[in-house]
Amino acid sequence: MATEKTVAERCRALSLRLAVAESCSGGLIAHRLTNIPGISECFLGGVVSYANSAKTALLGVPAEMIAAKGAVSEEVARAMVTGVCSRLSADVGVAVTGIAGPGGGTVEKPVGTVWIAAACRGSVLAQKHFFTGDRDAIKAQTADAAFLLILKVLESL
Repeated sequence: MATEKTVAERCRALSLRLAVAESCSGGLIAHRLTNIPGISECFLGGVVSYANSAKTALLGVPAEMIAAKGAVSEEVARAMVTGVCSRLSADVGVAVTGIAGPGGGTVEKPVGTVWIAAACRGSVLAQKHFFTGDRDAIKAQTADAAFLLILKVLESL
């Protein structure tokens, strides 16, 4: 499985700068990246935008979009990654928004529903996932899937 180390190696090799926008993962993606020695060569930073107001204020996600589509949606994930790349001047970015549980789920969006979007120089890919397990398991699966999606978007170069 792809790891944060593979992402770091690819970004370094391609001289790309990386940024992350996290909601349901609460900073886990950035944490895993910053455990890599020398990551400052490619990792710019991240935004943990847990509240909808933070998504709007820090990443520029329109409040109207969140109201219409919900925070856990493809549209919001795409807006989050576009926002973090723009605000941090990153070449590559990833954003995650979802429901880690144990509460907060609905019939339409059960606990474990996560949208992930990755961007590279304007190209954006988004994926919907349904993860299982407790809160920690959902967060870990979210981070793993985020690293895989970053690698997928890097393949477009």
